[in-house]
Amino acid sequence: MKLLIIRHGDPDYSIDSLTPNGKKEAEALANYLASKRIDDCYVSPLGRAQDTAAYTLRKIGKTAETLPWLTEFPAAVRFRESPELFRAMPTPWDEEAQPFRIAWDILPSYLYPHEEYLDQFDWRTSEVAKFSDLEEVYDGVANGLDALLAKYGYERNGNLYHVTKSSDKVVALFCHFGVESVMLSHLLGISPFAIWHGFMALPSSVTVVNTEEREQGVACFRVSQFGDLSHLALAGLEPSFAGRYCERFEDPTLH
Repeated sequence: MKLLIIRHGDPDYSIDSLTPNGKKEAEALANYLASKRIDDCYVSPLGRAQDTAAYTLRKIGKTAETLPWLTEFPAAVRFRESPELFRAMPTPWDEEAQPFRIAWDILPSYLYPHEEYLDQFDWRTSEVAKFSDLEEVYDGVANGLDALLAKYGYERNGNLYHVTKSSDKVVALFCHFGVESVMLSHLLGISPFAIWHGFMALPSSVTVVNTEEREQGVACFRVSQFGDLSHLALAGLEPSFAGRYCERFEDPTLH
């Protein structure tokens, strides 16, 4: 079985859709995926993912099922309740417009000295988990993904999957970087913070995850491509910046 985890194109968050450049990315992605085998498609309920998927679905003549748990990872920190987290959150921000902060948007100077955040299990004991719905939302994504995989014959058994019926299906998931990181965390047994802060799947990128069945009836998942942007290179397009931060502090691109 193969999963294609696809981030939406360059977003216009103000209207939950795509920028003009994001539409070009989605079109280039569709042209690229048209030459690939895709059996089934699933999509986030949010507009920017739906609009990205629409280009590919028209091109390959398929429809997609909308899965609520594929939405952008919405866990929110009640940072005002924790002086430690209040100091760890990026500033400035509009507290009236944004009374909560997304759970993974914490400064590296706070994250990395606190080793619990990078542990497969101990992140659940972290200050962020204590003052947010992080665990609940994470488990909702994990359970949604496992239910989907079970439909294809892969049932979660500890950190592995019991193969009830092996599948060669290629499944495309059109979604968002935050939830992509959670899916990879769950499949690979890695803290989500390690992926949120250590990797970046740029807009319209494709991550490929394959099952491996080295023992009959026992499967695990392995990433063979992360954040592939071949379609942009083929179309002569430069990657978008959305999701990244400045490479030099003096650079005001995005702080």
